[in-house]
Amino acid sequence: MNTDKIYAESLANEYAPKDTTKVVQLRKLDTKAKLPANIFGYGFGTLAALVLGIGMCLSMKVIGDGSTAVFVFGIVVGIVGIIGVSINYPIYRKLLENGKKKYAFEIMELAKEISDMQE
Repeated sequence: MNTDKIYAESLANEYAPKDTTKVVQLRKLDTKAKLPANIFGYGFGTLAALVLGIGMCLSMKVIGDGSTAVFVFGIVVGIVGIIGVSINYPIYRKLLENGKKKYAFEIMELAKEISDMQE
C-alpha cells in the first residue's frame, strides 16, 4: 500500500470544492429546525436543576448559616427550581413544534425530491 498516495488523495479531497447534496441540505434543515429547542431545553433545564440544587442545599443546611430564615428561603428556591424543571419539557416541545412547522415545507419538498431521484 502506498501511504503517500492515500495521503495525497485525502489532502486533495480536503481542498476540493464541496458539493452540497440534497441529503446534506436536508440534514442541515433538520438541524436548523431543532437547534433552538435543543439549546433552550439544555440551557434552561441545567439552570433549573442548579436552582433546585441550591434550594436543597440551603434547606438541608449544607450551605448558609442554618437559621430558620435560610431554611425557608431554601424551600422557596427549591420550589422555583422544581417549577423550572417541570415546565422545561413542555416549553421544549412547543419550541420544537414551532421549529418543525417553520421548516416543514422546505424539508418535505427536499425529501420528496430525494425520494423521486432514487426511483
